[in-house]
Amino acid sequence: MDDAKREQYYVLFEKMVDNMVVVKDFSREDLVKTLSEICELFHIAKGVTEFYRSAGREKLGDGEVMVDYDNGRAEKVVLSKRVESMSGAIIKGTLYMANDDFLDNEELQKVDVMLRALMAFISRNRLSKAIVQVGFNDEMGYPNFRAFMRFLERAQDDGEISEYTAIRFNLKQFSVVNQDIGRDNADVAMRRYFHLVETVIEDDGIACRIGGDNFAAVFKKDLLGSILEILRGVPVVYDKEHRRRIYISASVGVYEIPGDFGDTHIREVMDRVSSAEAVAKRADTGYVIFYDAELRKQRDNMMRIRRMFPRALGNGEFVVYYQPKVNIRTGQIVGTEALCRWVRDGRVIPPMEFIPIIEQTTEICDLDFYVLDRACKDLRAWLDTHETGVRASVNLSRKHLLDTDLLEHILQIIDRNQVPHEYIEIELTETTTDVRFKDLRRVAQGLQQAGIRTSVDDFGMGYSSLNLIREIDWDVLKIDRSFLPKDEEAAGSITSIMFRHVVSMAQAMGLECIAEGVETENQIKCLLDNNCEIAQGFYFDKPLPKEEFEAKLEEGKYEINW
Repeated sequence: MDDAKREQYYVLFEKMVDNMVVVKDFSREDLVKTLSEICELFHIAKGVTEFYRSAGREKLGDGEVMVDYDNGRAEKVVLSKRVESMSGAIIKGTLYMANDDFLDNEELQKVDVMLRALMAFISRNRLSKAIVQVGFNDEMGYPNFRAFMRFLERAQDDGEISEYTAIRFNLKQFSVVNQDIGRDNADVAMRRYFHLVETVIEDDGIACRIGGDNFAAVFKKDLLGSILEILRGVPVVYDKEHRRRIYISASVGVYEIPGDFGDTHIREVMDRVSSAEAVAKRADTGYVIFYDAELRKQRDNMMRIRRMFPRALGNGEFVVYYQPKVNIRTGQIVGTEALCRWVRDGRVIPPMEFIPIIEQTTEICDLDFYVLDRACKDLRAWLDTHETGVRASVNLSRKHLLDTDLLEHILQIIDRNQVPHEYIEIELTETTTDVRFKDLRRVAQGLQQAGIRTSVDDFGMGYSSLNLIREIDWDVLKIDRSFLPKDEEAAGSITSIMFRHVVSMAQAMGLECIAEGVETENQIKCLLDNNCEIAQGFYFDKPLPKEEFEAKLEEGKYEINW
């Protein structure tokens, strides 16, 4: 090996190393060009590198094979290396020459050093990609929340954060989509819908999956209109062969990152967009909510309520009120619903100011059990004092379905207070779309076997009303006030017709039927005309403090004038 060739090798080798150690502006094209020049210098005909994540994948041939130089004259192997990394990955390198070419000992040594350096670079580079794949993608291959936060952090570090808009979106009624077309098809539909958003964003941001059917994205502000067009709703093909499609839309929270965001902690982006999306999911109209000053005020209040709740519960600030259930033919009080009120500093905080907030976490379960315990204590006292009582119903959040021992926990509270089971009714609200029929059926059957009645609260408000009463045996159906005709509605109105048929259906199924939200005498007449004999509402009484309800209970009945 002469001096000129040796000098040229050192120049090219240094250039190769420089290409490898550059991180931000790495150019694969420049590296391949340098490697090609080294191959030409030593008359290497072909260079092959291979990467396998494990020896098992090597046997299967499941890896990456790269041929970055091949002049078509490869006839013999002149050097072959195989290295196993500490993580178990396999890296292989093989160099070929023509039969009439050869390397002297020094040349072979220098080519060996070059190949080792290249394999070390490939190992580091490929393993880094594997780490990124595991660390920044979820089990289904979607970019994950860490990838989302990393993008935001880099944008903030570069001083570009205010150029972006962040969104969080939830696919509407996707549990129903799963039921309708099957989980595998639903996964295909979800991925294609997500890809539509990714296609708009391209390199101007990132979209990620937070979990389930919840997603987030951040992108340049001028893309918002195009992305909202997709999220408003589009048909998505899930079966190309048969051209089957499903319509998918989303509830969306939007946060347009302001110019003064500055050094604000980057997690505030997610907190604010999540607050907006939570409101969008609950909104009666529209599907998009922008984070603004009013929403910030609501969010601050929500955080304040969450901070106050544990201590307030421990201090006994929550008080149980009772709203009578009345037989409208006799005026007799036949039952009551135990309802929670928060009394703080002498003020009664309305339920709508704290229940929706507490319902977002499993803390609602603590409150429900608290109400059940208090109601049982009051029932026991009424039975001891008056030697009689009425059945009290207690509403349980669907969050309880996460508790596999729910039935045991309910019975422990009732039995600890020595309340006969026939005096308790458990209400489960029907307003959610995520109907867990299997869990509901298990709990309902267990309660009934223990002699505890079960009821569907707010029947008619949810998306699965008929399935709910078809799949599960209930004792009581509470018809939501939205089904109750208003005074100005004629007997032939749609609401009147629906109410009549709901009552008729419930009675045919052997269910006790209760109308909620009864406020006028005309509504009483409607109930009488349709043989719905039990009413609950302001016409008789609002929810009453325990002492006032006890007085009503002693009277036993309301005066009726019909």
